[in-house]
Amino acid sequence: MAKADRLERLDTRRIDLEADYTAALIEALKVTAAGKWGLFDHKADRVARAATAPVIEHLSELGEAIDAARDQLDMEPFALHHEFLAARGPVSPQAVGEPKQAQAWLARLTAPA
Repeated sequence: MAKADRLERLDTRRIDLEADYTAALIEALKVTAAGKWGLFDHKADRVARAATAPVIEHLSELGEAIDAARDQLDMEPFALHHEFLAARGPVSPQAVGEPKQAQAWLARLTAPA
């Protein structure tokens, strides 16, 4: 019974962390969609990297905590965090800019389920 209670508390914490992650990502995406580059790190711009570093660090900390909880619960890693990390980095010159990419992410994350 104690193990079941512990796992239930861990799952509740995981759900809360995932909600916090999603809310923080949506907030960061709104800033990027409004024209502030750096969240997706498409350009090797030290100023933009420095400006978004706290946001990336916060998202990474949440993502790691979520993945740790999911691992203990025998669940797959948190897909949203891994998709976000995969979307970061240099892109081809023909790729859409960060604001448009952020708008697409926002549309996907805020669409009714």
